[in-house]
Amino acid sequence: MKKSEMKPYKEILLALRARLRGDVTAMAKAALHKTRSESSGDLSSMPIHMADIGSDNFEQEFTLSLMQSEEESLDQIEAALERIEKGAYGSCLECEGKIPKARLTAIPFTPHCVKCAEKLQKG
Repeated sequence: MKKSEMKPYKEILLALRARLRGDVTAMAKAALHKTRSESSGDLSSMPIHMADIGSDNFEQEFTLSLMQSEEESLDQIEAALERIEKGAYGSCLECEGKIPKARLTAIPFTPHCVKCAEKLQKG
């Protein structure tokens, strides 16, 4: 893929990275705030019922899971940006074939063509 063809994908990846960094930061701050208010003895935020405790635990685990997923996406975005800088963006890491532009538009940080991605998912 030519450098001029990579430019729109780079812009999309940079925007995605900025958005995800903001999301992860906001989630981390929210989780930290909740933990601090619990440890400071703020009884107004302390659950009274066992179901509330379970809900709070689920919410915290869900937030941590989302943060981990977004961190993985950030890693994939960083790798895609590196491939752009090296001029290797748009080539499958497995078969070295060309990744269709429709796939790159849908998943701009994908490192694999559809066939290789399916093989890797099947295991």
